[in-house]
Amino acid sequence: MAGKTKRKKNSQVKEILHRLSKNKMAMLGLIIVLIEVILAILAEWIIPYDCNAIDVLSAKQGPSLQHLFGTDELGRDIFSRIIFGARYSLSIGIFGTLITTIVGTIIGAIVGYYGGTFDNAIMRILDIIQAMPPILFNIVIATALGSGFMNTMLALAIGGIPGAARLVRGSVMGIRKMEYLESADSINCSKLRTIFVHVLPNAISPSIVACTMNVANLILTAASLSFIGLGVQAPTPEWGAMLSGSRNYIRDCPYMVLFPGLAIALTVLALNLLGDGLRDAMDPKLKD
Repeated sequence: MAGKTKRKKNSQVKEILHRLSKNKMAMLGLIIVLIEVILAILAEWIIPYDCNAIDVLSAKQGPSLQHLFGTDELGRDIFSRIIFGARYSLSIGIFGTLITTIVGTIIGAIVGYYGGTFDNAIMRILDIIQAMPPILFNIVIATALGSGFMNTMLALAIGGIPGAARLVRGSVMGIRKMEYLESADSINCSKLRTIFVHVLPNAISPSIVACTMNVANLILTAASLSFIGLGVQAPTPEWGAMLSGSRNYIRDCPYMVLFPGLAIALTVLALNLLGDGLRDAMDPKLKD
C-alpha cells in the first residue's frame, strides 16, 4: 500500500513538472529567477568593482563600457551594486517566505484540524491583524524591530504569517473528515502525527504556489520599507535602499533610479509568472 501511494505521488509530481515545462511564460520566469540566484551566489567573483568602493572623480557618470549602468553620487559602480544587492533582496524574499510558510503552516494545520473554540480564538486574532492594511502593519513591525537587513526580513515574515495560516487552515478543514483520517484515528495514531504525516502533505499544494507569489511580495515590500528609511540602510546595496539614495538625482541622473527599479520589476514579474505557471500546473481546472 505504501509503495503504491509513493508511486502515485511520484507520478503526480512528474505530471505537474511536465505541465509546468509546457508553460513558456512560467519557464521564462524560472530562467530569470535562476539566473538572478546564480548571479547573487557568485556576485563576489562576477562584479567588476567593489560595490562599496568610493571614487568621487567618477561620480554620476552615465552608462558606458567602463561602467555598464553608470555610477552613483559617490562614484560607486551601479552594475556591481545591483548584482551584489541581489543577495540582500532575494534573501529577504526567500528566507522571509520560509519563515512565514513554516510558522503559518504549523498554526494553520493545528487550528484547522482541532477546530472549535481554539480555532475561533486564533482566527479572531489573525482577523484583527489582517484588518490592518499590509503595508501599515509591516511599517509598525519594522518600526518596533528597528531598521537593518535581519529586522526587515523578520518584520515582513511576521506580517505574512496570518495569510499563510489562513490558507493552510482552509485546506486542512477541507480534508480533515476524509475516510483515511478516520482510519488513522481508529488505529490510535497520535493527533500530531495525523496532522503532519497524513494531513499536511495533502493540504500543502496551495502554499507551494503562494510561496512564489510571497517571495515577490516581500522583495517589493522590503524595497518600499527601505525607500522610506525603515528597511535596509545605506551603504548596503539592497535595491530599495539604492532607490532611496538615488531619488534626489532622478532629474539629473535618471539611470541611478532606473536600473535598481528595473531589477525589482524584473524579479517580481519573473516570480509572478512562475507562480501563475505553478498554479496552472498543480490545478489545470483553475486555468482560464
